[in-house]
Amino acid sequence: MGTTKRLSTLSRSIDGRVALITGAGMGQGRATAHLFADEGAHVAVTDLGQAEVDAVVAEINDAGGSAAGWTMDVANRDRVTQVTNEVAERFGGIDHVINNAGISRFSPIDSPEYEDNWAISLEVLLTAHTVTVRAALPYLRQSDAARIVNIASTEGWGATKFGSPYTAAKHGVIGLTKSLAVELGREAITVNCICPGPINTAMTAEISQEHKTIFAKRRTALGRYAEPEEVAHGTLNFCLPASQYMTGAVLPVDGGLLIKNA
Repeated sequence: MGTTKRLSTLSRSIDGRVALITGAGMGQGRATAHLFADEGAHVAVTDLGQAEVDAVVAEINDAGGSAAGWTMDVANRDRVTQVTNEVAERFGGIDHVINNAGISRFSPIDSPEYEDNWAISLEVLLTAHTVTVRAALPYLRQSDAARIVNIASTEGWGATKFGSPYTAAKHGVIGLTKSLAVELGREAITVNCICPGPINTAMTAEISQEHKTIFAKRRTALGRYAEPEEVAHGTLNFCLPASQYMTGAVLPVDGGLLIKNA
């Protein structure tokens, strides 16, 4: 009996690639780290908390994967550069940058805390993306499968009351993604963006299950919140070698929230 010959030529494997993931200590970032490790990547787990970072690294390594961890505040530019260099030294380069770290700060524009919320939202949710990309760019230029994936939100397509700091930053992430895709395209570095909808993460943990169900059934086509791994698979798809002609794309992973009129 003869062997089956593959007719396609492009790989769907990230085995052996190096992925730097920010905000990987919990929620969507943790799920992304787990998925990339399961697919054979060497994963650099970065986040604010040492305990969270250590836990994810242990989970991956105990399961037979490859991970190392660093505590990192993406608002600390010197630390981002330091960690990026250490990741490249540890794993011999960087192939994929996943800008996932995030916060959620909502307040009326006339509130006393507004200026602080605006400043930290822009710093963490938008400026940090550029800092991480700039630090990783020398290593990405040495990769034959360089991928940048920025995590935005469905808030990057619309708006929620009192959410202007968050919404403005997420709109900015979409614009940044498109601009960098054009700028870096001739170097074969792809830049894409994921826009998650309602997900079961720490940011939504305070919402009661009853209200989640009401919202999801009213606003999404699938009628439910997503689990973090479901979003992580969208990120993985952008990083596949076979996705080399996909750049500047903005992918909603939102259960149909953006398309549902009623």
